[in-house]
Amino acid sequence: MLQQDIVTIEQIMNALLHSWSIESSSKWTIDNPAKGQCGVTALVVHDLLQGEIRKTETAGGWHFYNIIDGKRYDLTASQFSEEIVYKDIPSNREEAFADTNERQYNYLKQSVLYVLNQR
Repeated sequence: MLQQDIVTIEQIMNALLHSWSIESSSKWTIDNPAKGQCGVTALVVHDLLQGEIRKTETAGGWHFYNIIDGKRYDLTASQFSEEIVYKDIPSNREEAFADTNERQYNYLKQSVLYVLNQR
């Protein structure tokens, strides 16, 4: 998996910024790379750091993010122009996966792992 076992949320965020593309979300744009990436990102972060997947409702529907060691990490919050009102509703991998597909998930996970292994 990773060359070293300890990976930080900052390293994951950097890897995501290098990995998000039209391959990981059909809503991706160069001007808004986090757009449509919430479900797939929450899954990959969960793979790497465990924790919990949570959701909250936004104007565009359900928005997924992670809780790790009691702290909220919403690595795709930048896709929204309005402030997010977090409800921290418990969710799971199945619900987050409904926001993506196998191809997008596999692409993002492999890309993030590749970037992390380059450090």
